[in-house]
Amino acid sequence: MDTATVVIDFLMRKYKADQKWTRIVIEQLSEEDILWSPTPESNSIANLVAHISGAVYEWFETVYFGAPNNLDRSKEFDRGLQMSKEQALELSEKSYDCIIKVLEIMKANPEKLLEQPYINYSTLNGALDNQATALEMLLHQFRHLPSHTGQIIYIAKMRKGHLDWEM
Repeated sequence: MDTATVVIDFLMRKYKADQKWTRIVIEQLSEEDILWSPTPESNSIANLVAHISGAVYEWFETVYFGAPNNLDRSKEFDRGLQMSKEQALELSEKSYDCIIKVLEIMKANPEKLLEQPYINYSTLNGALDNQATALEMLLHQFRHLPSHTGQIIYIAKMRKGHLDWEM
Protein backbone atom coordinates (compact mmCIF):
# COMPACT_ATOMS: atom_id res chain seq x y z
CA MET A 1 0.00 0.00 0.00
CA ASP A 2 1.38 3.42 -0.89
CA THR A 3 1.69 6.37 1.46
CA ALA A 4 -1.12 8.36 -0.18
CA THR A 5 -3.58 5.50 0.36
CA VAL A 6 -2.53 5.13 3.99
CA VAL A 7 -3.02 8.86 4.65
CA ILE A 8 -6.36 9.01 2.83
CA ASP A 9 -7.69 5.91 4.60
CA PHE A 10 -6.61 7.30 7.97
CA LEU A 11 -8.28 10.67 7.31
CA MET A 12 -11.41 8.90 6.07
CA ARG A 13 -11.66 6.84 9.27
CA LYS A 14 -11.08 9.90 11.45
CA TYR A 15 -13.63 12.12 9.68
CA LYS A 16 -16.21 9.30 9.72
CA ALA A 17 -15.62 8.83 13.46
CA ASP A 18 -16.07 12.56 14.12
CA GLN A 19 -19.24 12.51 12.03
CA LYS A 20 -20.56 9.56 14.05
CA TRP A 21 -19.72 11.09 17.46
CA THR A 22 -21.27 14.42 16.51
CA ARG A 23 -24.45 12.72 15.31
CA ILE A 24 -24.70 10.52 18.44
CA VAL A 25 -24.32 13.57 20.68
CA ILE A 26 -26.76 15.84 18.84
CA GLU A 27 -29.39 13.09 18.74
CA GLN A 28 -29.40 13.04 22.55
CA LEU A 29 -29.96 16.78 22.91
CA SER A 30 -33.06 18.92 23.03
CA GLU A 31 -33.68 22.01 20.91
CA GLU A 32 -32.78 24.10 23.96
CA ASP A 33 -29.49 22.20 24.41
CA ILE A 34 -28.46 22.97 20.82
CA LEU A 35 -28.82 26.71 21.48
CA TRP A 36 -27.38 26.83 25.02
CA SER A 37 -23.94 28.24 25.70
CA PRO A 38 -22.04 28.05 28.99
CA THR A 39 -21.47 31.82 29.14
CA PRO A 40 -22.70 34.78 27.09
CA GLU A 41 -19.31 34.87 25.34
CA SER A 42 -19.17 31.13 24.64
CA ASN A 43 -20.33 29.29 21.56
CA SER A 44 -23.39 27.10 21.46
CA ILE A 45 -23.52 23.79 19.64
CA ALA A 46 -25.48 25.64 16.94
CA ASN A 47 -22.55 28.06 16.52
CA LEU A 48 -20.05 25.21 16.32
CA VAL A 49 -22.10 23.26 13.77
CA ALA A 50 -22.51 26.45 11.70
CA HIS A 51 -18.74 27.04 11.91
CA ILE A 52 -17.88 23.49 10.83
CA SER A 53 -20.32 23.84 7.95
CA GLY A 54 -18.88 27.22 6.93
CA ALA A 55 -15.31 25.93 6.97
CA VAL A 56 -16.19 22.86 4.90
CA TYR A 57 -18.22 24.96 2.48
CA GLU A 58 -15.46 27.51 1.97
CA TRP A 59 -12.58 25.05 1.81
CA PHE A 60 -14.14 22.12 -0.06
CA GLU A 61 -17.60 22.69 -1.55
CA THR A 62 -16.45 25.77 -3.47
CA VAL A 63 -13.28 24.11 -4.73
CA TYR A 64 -14.40 20.57 -5.52
CA PHE A 65 -18.12 20.89 -6.16
CA GLY A 66 -18.45 24.35 -7.72
CA ALA A 67 -20.49 26.00 -4.97
CA PRO A 68 -20.44 29.80 -5.18
CA ASN A 69 -18.11 31.47 -2.69
CA ASN A 70 -20.72 33.83 -1.29
CA LEU A 71 -21.14 32.55 2.25
CA ASP A 72 -21.25 35.13 5.06
CA ARG A 73 -19.03 33.38 7.59
CA SER A 74 -19.37 36.18 10.16
CA LYS A 75 -22.82 34.88 11.17
CA GLU A 76 -21.43 31.56 12.41
CA PHE A 77 -20.65 33.00 15.83
CA ASP A 78 -23.62 35.32 16.25
CA ARG A 79 -25.00 35.18 19.76
CA GLY A 80 -28.56 33.97 19.58
CA LEU A 81 -28.00 31.99 16.38
CA GLN A 82 -31.15 29.93 15.85
CA MET A 83 -30.94 26.33 14.66
CA SER A 84 -33.20 23.38 15.28
CA LYS A 85 -31.91 20.01 16.35
CA GLU A 86 -32.85 18.64 12.91
CA GLN A 87 -30.99 21.44 11.17
CA ALA A 88 -27.92 20.78 13.32
CA LEU A 89 -28.01 17.09 12.41
CA GLU A 90 -28.47 17.81 8.70
CA LEU A 91 -25.76 20.47 8.56
CA SER A 92 -23.28 18.32 10.44
CA GLU A 93 -23.96 15.26 8.26
CA LYS A 94 -23.70 17.33 5.07
CA SER A 95 -20.39 18.83 6.18
CA TYR A 96 -18.72 15.53 6.96
CA ASP A 97 -20.23 13.89 3.85
CA CYS A 98 -18.58 16.62 1.77
CA ILE A 99 -15.14 15.95 3.25
CA ILE A 100 -15.61 12.21 2.77
CA LYS A 101 -16.52 12.80 -0.91
CA VAL A 102 -13.33 14.85 -1.34
CA LEU A 103 -11.33 12.03 0.23
CA GLU A 104 -12.98 9.56 -2.16
CA ILE A 105 -11.88 11.78 -5.07
CA MET A 106 -8.34 11.75 -3.65
CA LYS A 107 -8.39 8.00 -3.17
CA ALA A 108 -9.39 7.47 -6.80
CA ASN A 109 -6.75 10.02 -7.93
CA PRO A 110 -3.98 10.19 -5.29
CA GLU A 111 -1.95 12.57 -7.46
CA LYS A 112 -4.62 15.21 -6.70
CA LEU A 113 -3.31 15.40 -3.12
CA LEU A 114 -0.44 17.53 -4.41
CA GLU A 115 -2.57 19.80 -6.62
CA GLN A 116 -2.91 23.42 -5.58
CA PRO A 117 -6.59 24.28 -6.02
CA TYR A 118 -7.57 27.94 -6.00
CA ILE A 119 -9.52 29.08 -2.97
CA ASN A 120 -10.61 32.60 -2.12
CA TYR A 121 -8.60 32.84 1.08
CA SER A 122 -9.81 36.30 2.06
CA THR A 123 -11.50 34.99 5.21
CA LEU A 124 -8.95 32.36 6.20
CA ASN A 125 -6.73 34.75 8.16
CA GLY A 126 -3.55 33.53 6.50
CA ALA A 127 -3.97 29.91 7.62
CA LEU A 128 -2.95 28.78 4.14
CA ASP A 129 -2.46 30.51 0.82
CA ASN A 130 -3.04 29.59 -2.80
CA GLN A 131 0.17 27.59 -2.84
CA ALA A 132 -1.47 25.09 -0.47
CA THR A 133 -2.02 21.59 -1.75
CA ALA A 134 -5.17 19.56 -1.31
CA LEU A 135 -3.27 17.50 1.27
CA GLU A 136 -2.42 20.62 3.25
CA MET A 137 -6.08 21.68 3.15
CA LEU A 138 -7.22 18.27 4.38
CA LEU A 139 -4.61 18.22 7.15
CA HIS A 140 -5.44 21.77 8.22
CA GLN A 141 -9.09 20.82 8.61
CA PHE A 142 -8.02 17.57 10.30
CA ARG A 143 -6.55 19.74 13.06
CA HIS A 144 -9.37 22.26 13.05
CA LEU A 145 -12.65 20.32 12.87
CA PRO A 146 -11.99 17.70 15.58
CA SER A 147 -11.37 20.48 18.09
CA HIS A 148 -14.93 21.66 17.45
CA THR A 149 -16.24 18.11 17.69
CA GLY A 150 -14.63 18.00 21.14
CA GLN A 151 -16.29 21.30 22.06
CA ILE A 152 -19.68 19.95 20.96
CA ILE A 153 -19.18 16.86 23.12
CA TYR A 154 -18.04 18.94 26.09
CA ILE A 155 -21.02 21.30 25.88
CA ALA A 156 -23.37 18.32 25.56
CA LYS A 157 -21.84 16.75 28.68
CA MET A 158 -22.30 20.04 30.53
CA ARG A 159 -25.99 19.94 29.62
CA LYS A 160 -26.69 16.24 30.03
CA GLY A 161 -24.09 15.06 32.51
CA HIS A 162 -24.00 11.64 30.86
CA LEU A 163 -24.11 10.70 27.21
CA ASP A 164 -24.98 7.30 25.79
CA TRP A 165 -22.24 6.20 23.35
CA GLU A 166 -23.90 2.88 22.44
CA MET A 167 -26.49 4.37 20.08
